[in-house]
Amino acid sequence: MGSRKKQMADAIKEAKKQVAFAKLNNCPTSPRKMRLVADLVRGEKVEHALNILKFNQKEASGRLEKLLLSAIANWQSKNENADVEAAELFVKEIKVDSGSMLKRLRPAPQGRAHRIRKRSNHVTIVVGANNNTQS
Repeated sequence: MGSRKKQMADAIKEAKKQVAFAKLNNCPTSPRKMRLVADLVRGEKVEHALNILKFNQKEASGRLEKLLLSAIANWQSKNENADVEAAELFVKEIKVDSGSMLKRLRPAPQGRAHRIRKRSNHVTIVVGANNNTQS
C-alpha cells in the first residue's frame, strides 16, 4: 500500500471512530408514529435527547430511548479510553423507514371485507462526537 493511500485509510478509520450507529428492525409501530418522536431528537445532544424520550408519553419513545442507549454503548466500545461527557455526543442522523406489512382482513357489511395493514418500521440512529471544541 502506498503512503498516500495509507494516510487516507488512516484518516477514514479515525473519522469512523467518531460515529457509532444502532438499528432497530421490524418494530411493530407505524412509521408515521415513530417519525413524530424521531423528529423531536434529531440533531439534539445525547443527554437532552434521552431526557426528551424518557418523559415523552408516546409508546415509540421507549423504543427509541433503548435504541439511543445502544448507540451510545456502541460508541463507547469503539472509543474505550474516551469519556462520553467530554466527547459531547449528539444525534447525527436518525432515519425511520417502513418495514414489512402484515395484511389482515376485517369483516365489513354486506359480505365484503376490508384490508387492515399492520405496519412496521426500521429505525437507524447515528451518534457522532462533536470535536470542534478540542481543535
